[in-house]
Formats: sequence, structure tokens, C-alpha cells
Amino acid sequence: MTRHDLPAGVRLGNAPVSYGVYGEGAGGAGASPEALLTSMAEAGYEGTELGPPGFFGTPRQTAAALAGHGLAAVGAYIPVHYALGDDVVAYDMERMERTCRELAACAEQSGEQPLAILADEGSQVLLENPARAWDDRRLALDEAGWDRLARLSERAVALARSYGLRPSFHPHISTYIESPWEVDRLLELTEVGLTLDTGHVRLAGGDPVGCLRRWRERVDHVHIKDVRVAVLQRAKDEGRKDFDEWWADVCVPFGSGDVDVDAFLTELLAGGYRDWLLVEQDRAPTSAADYPQVAAEQAANRAWLARRAAAAPAGPPG
Repeated sequence: MTRHDLPAGVRLGNAPVSYGVYGEGAGGAGASPEALLTSMAEAGYEGTELGPPGFFGTPRQTAAALAGHGLAAVGAYIPVHYALGDDVVAYDMERMERTCRELAACAEQSGEQPLAILADEGSQVLLENPARAWDDRRLALDEAGWDRLARLSERAVALARSYGLRPSFHPHISTYIESPWEVDRLLELTEVGLTLDTGHVRLAGGDPVGCLRRWRERVDHVHIKDVRVAVLQRAKDEGRKDFDEWWADVCVPFGSGDVDVDAFLTELLAGGYRDWLLVEQDRAPTSAADYPQVAAEQAANRAWLARRAAAAPAGPPG
């Protein structure tokens, strides 16, 4: 299955988190940027999101590494603790600027305009209370919190734009932008685009197809993720506090979870979406011994998604 089977403008990318790279630890001991990029390119992916700041080196080294493997910089996930103290936010914004410099260097080399994918980073309380019921607002932001999030979000948007990047916002489980009603409020208060992640929407109790219809005019990026809701429900029932441990088992290869990816792709492409389809299969840090299996799984994800996207009816470009 090749790129030419897909609707014009649609490209398939992946993200380092699918290979166990995330957070400040950047994947843990043994994480290899070279092996990751080689695996993506060999699987047929055309682009990647960046990992944590500095994972691929300096901005120039990052641009050269991606170009050397024929991969475009799709964007980067940029978390900010919008509800925590000013000192924490300042640290997050400093890391964001480092990421923006990396993306800008890639853009200068490729001529493309990557995404700055903003996300709330929640809090420890929310990590211990994932996927709140859609009508349970006890842990939600109050009005002052919403005002602060809107101000900080616009500040982050302005920073991204100052580097020539496309700002988008990624709703995420165990954060203050988790449930569909929280996404609605974010969109009311800001002008930022929206990254729709099929897995996080499903886990938050939303229907990915219905949410796409609801937010279509703001969706400018898509993460395709399949998840097993039972893993989340079991963690909730057991009152588990070790989010990173159980979360590593939530995301699964395409076709083995509870997201109707075919229905989502049909709605997305029929509506004229012509941009990146970004694969994400969050996992725990990958050991060197397990890496070949992980790389093979991501190659299979790419082949599966390419077949489904090529078969979906496509409407005129939006």
C-alpha cells in the first residue's frame, strides 16, 4: 500500500510515544533516536512528531536527522500545567520554546509548517481520577481556572505563531480538557485549532464520529488511536494511583480495541480532511530486547491504516 492509494494530501505519520519515548526521561535507558527514525522510515511513514525537547539533538541536528530519513516534522506534543503554579507554568513554557525552535528548524529545511500541539498536563488529583463522568464537574476548573487557562492558552498560541507554527490543542485523559463539554468550553474561550484523538475521546465517554461532526470546523490535526476501555474501567474500579503503569496497557494495535476507526475515517475523509493521519499507540519505555517487536507492530499499524484510509470514500477537500 503506497501513498498514492490515499486521497491527495493525506499522509501517514507516527510519534515517538508509539515506540516508548515520552516525558522528561525521553524513553528511558536505551532509547535510540536513530533506531526510531529508521524504523518509521522503513515502515513507510512519511513524517513524525518530535519527542521531548532535545531528544533528536539541537534544533539543527533534529532537522538534519529527520531529513536524513526522509521524514517530515509533523509537529510536537507540548504539555503545559495550566492549572498549577506560575513557576511550573514558566518551566513548561521554557520547554515549549525549546520545542518551537526545533520545529522551526525543521520547517526552515523542509518548507512545511509543523504543528505546536498544546495540551493541558492536568494534576496529580486528575491522574488518580481519570475519565470523570461527563456530568461530574466536581474536579473541573472553576470560572477563575477557566479564565487562567484561556489566558495561558492564548500566550502559548502566540508563542507558537511567533515561530511560524500552526497551534492546535489536544484534549487528553486525566487533564482539565478531557470531557467533550470541556472541549466545548475551550473552543468557546479560545481561537486555537483542535487535535482530535480518537482514543482519548472514546475513553472520555465521547463518540469520535459524533465529536468530529460537532467540532469539524476547528479540527486541524488527527491522532488515530485504538484503545481498550476495559483497561481504564478496571483501573478506576481498583482505585489505582499508578497512571503510567496501567496506561501502558490501554492503547492497542489497530483493530483490537474499542474505537471504530473505519467509521471515523469515513466521516473524516468524506468531510474533506486532507492532512496528516498520525498514529499513536502509547506504551511504556521500550527495552532494546523488545524494540524489534514494537517496530514491527508500528509497521503493521501503518499498513492497516493505509488500507482503511484508501478504502474510505473521500469527499472534496475541505
